[in-house]
Amino acid sequence: MKSYLLRGLVFGVLVISMLGGCAPAAAPTITVENGWGRPSMDMPTAGGIFMMIKNSGDAGDKLLSGSSPACGSIELHETVMKSDGTMGMNLMDKPLDVAAGGEVELKPGGLHVMCIMKKDDMFKPGATIDLTLVFEKSGEITIPVEIRME
Repeated sequence: MKSYLLRGLVFGVLVISMLGGCAPAAAPTITVENGWGRPSMDMPTAGGIFMMIKNSGDAGDKLLSGSSPACGSIELHETVMKSDGTMGMNLMDKPLDVAAGGEVELKPGGLHVMCIMKKDDMFKPGATIDLTLVFEKSGEITIPVEIRME
């Protein structure tokens, strides 16, 4: 009788431990809000795109790349102060981290998406373009981006 109880107890512990290992993995929940853009005053073939990226999930994610039919290519840039006291931009050489429960604001004077070789007939004030962002875990997210003169 004791061996049946012992076997039943061992079996029960094994089943519970296996089910515990089947819990869903942590996942990001990415939303992108308030997308807008503007032509660059300094670079006539480029434009800046700004937005708020939020992650309400319980795992981090990374923005890897992007694309838009209104742009020849998309790059992630950061605005920096140069040693001569002027402002400049650096191409980000790594993916943009979006922490679990966090948010990242892309804004003028900070992090932003650059539309390189913009198509003037599409990337013009009053227009709305599609921007597709590619995240490591969340995949592709396409948002509308209103083009303004601000």
